[in-house]
Amino acid sequence: MDKLLQLGLDMSNLWDKYHSMYLSGVGKTLLLAVIGTAIGCLIGFVCGILQTIPYTKNDHVVKRFLLKLVRVIVRAYVEVFRGTPMILQAVFIFFGLPYFTANAMQFTNMWAVSILVVSINTGAYMAESVRGGIISVDPGQTEGAKAIGMNHFQTMVHVILPQAIRNIIPQIGNNFIINIKDTSVMFIIGFTEFFATHKGVVGATYKYFPSAAIEMIGYLTMTLVASFLLRLLEKKMDGSNSYELAQVDALTMTAGNYNHPGRGTPFDERNPEAVKSMLREELRRQAEQDEAKRQGQRAETRRQNAAGDHDQRGE
Repeated sequence: MDKLLQLGLDMSNLWDKYHSMYLSGVGKTLLLAVIGTAIGCLIGFVCGILQTIPYTKNDHVVKRFLLKLVRVIVRAYVEVFRGTPMILQAVFIFFGLPYFTANAMQFTNMWAVSILVVSINTGAYMAESVRGGIISVDPGQTEGAKAIGMNHFQTMVHVILPQAIRNIIPQIGNNFIINIKDTSVMFIIGFTEFFATHKGVVGATYKYFPSAAIEMIGYLTMTLVASFLLRLLEKKMDGSNSYELAQVDALTMTAGNYNHPGRGTPFDERNPEAVKSMLREELRRQAEQDEAKRQGQRAETRRQNAAGDHDQRGE
């Protein structure tokens, strides 16, 4: 218990003295993660779409060669950047360029190189996510689009991608959360994000664990908030759970508000008693309508018979 109290006291002292540095690190981490994820998604969408462009043996040989070449390049890019740690990618990009050009070319802006590393790393993961999202769309959607005269570009933009995007939203959010944490490796090239702030504070105070505890809480808070916002985005894209159901069958519900079965409505297949009760009610109403029709027909028959008798007496 004494150790916990001492840890809390040390964390409080560090926060009082260095909170502006910690908050600055948080801001840089979030900004780098947002920009890197956004650019990485664009790279992933381009690579994913290029990998799914169809071709047949009847296409021109140049088109087939170019598409195969593009797929080889994209595959090599994906495998290299998915198969190596981001920290080594940062080292190779930041230190490799001046190494191979004898310092003729080198990065002078830490933001530029950090965004580049995070973006191309995210793009490699998103390329496969986008490809999988496109493939997951029912092939019948493509066939239907072609049947009404759409070309591949129109089909992709108006039919496939809107559905694929919804399918890969969780993966985009997952990559964003990963980037919030993995930007910590950028300290290796001198970028002062949240983790680099921690190392600076430790160097000044020699209180490693209390500062690490602050870092842990900070990263956990950022990822929890990001997860919450992404859940809201998913619900927003799913739309409302209520919609209009138009039916003409007397045994089913007439036009009106119909709630999604997942919300536990009487139409929920998991509530058979409610379904039976609704069907019995509809059958009763149908029987009443039929009986009213029969009574009306009998009354009309009596009226016609009475009119016939009157005519006979008149003669």
